[in-house]
Amino acid sequence: MNAQDFERWTQASLNAFEAALDELVPTGAPAGLGEAMRYAVLGGGKRLRPLLVLASCAAVGGDSFAAMRAACAVELIHAYSLVHDDMPCMDNDVMRRGKPTTHVAFGEAQAMLAGDAMQALAFEVLTPDAGIPPVLQARLCALLARSAGHDGMAGGQAIDLASIGKQLDETTLRDMHRRKTGVLLQASVMMGAACGPASTAATQALSDYGAALGLAFQVVDDILDVTQDSEILGKTAGKDQDANKPTYVSVLGIHAARTLAQTLRAEAKAALAASGLTDVGHLSLLADSVVERDN
Repeated sequence: MNAQDFERWTQASLNAFEAALDELVPTGAPAGLGEAMRYAVLGGGKRLRPLLVLASCAAVGGDSFAAMRAACAVELIHAYSLVHDDMPCMDNDVMRRGKPTTHVAFGEAQAMLAGDAMQALAFEVLTPDAGIPPVLQARLCALLARSAGHDGMAGGQAIDLASIGKQLDETTLRDMHRRKTGVLLQASVMMGAACGPASTAATQALSDYGAALGLAFQVVDDILDVTQDSEILGKTAGKDQDANKPTYVSVLGIHAARTLAQTLRAEAKAALAASGLTDVGHLSLLADSVVERDN
């Protein structure tokens, strides 16, 4: 697959995704809640997680309706986590995706409620009255819940907050970021794979791909935090360093962190090669985009 084909697929997938998400996020929630929810999740972001869901589903020849619902659900979980993460009680950030954070725009209470509502909406999206078999609904809900909860994203965020000002070794840092960032990216791949008839070997290979990609994403995030400015990132640059948080750059140094990102990309691609699947071009190029991105 060449770069032009990948760009066409990406744009078509994003157009369909944005239309689906726009339809699913309410406009009429009471007391301005819908407006805050839509502000937080629509019209911005890299949309990497939805693209991983859709590419993984395509790789296994899966159900596109279920995959699109899963793509919307995982982005709702991601967006809710950003709303809460940006609040004064956590990272206290004022800019996200190039615009004021949700609590700055709507107030802390409304931002908290918008995050809560988006989390609930994610599971509502996965359980429509028709179109997705109940067994698949249950599998998708389980994958998403486990990746977002105490053993995944929320647990990783708790470790992150508890680690401010502390010296962590690479093993502990990897565990924190596997939970905080990596598991939800891995779950995106697995939710797409769950929408089709993947073999046990292919499913394991996709899981390995997702694990390597998820960690690579965080390593690159840590590098960009100290090498790019806020305008390019769309969020406050240098935030982790200013908050005295442990990162791959602070623990390993920037050269070793860059080497690790390249190693993880190679691991992700090796997993795809071992999957036995033929339609993995989009997943392979998504791994490239994660490591080579500038924001």
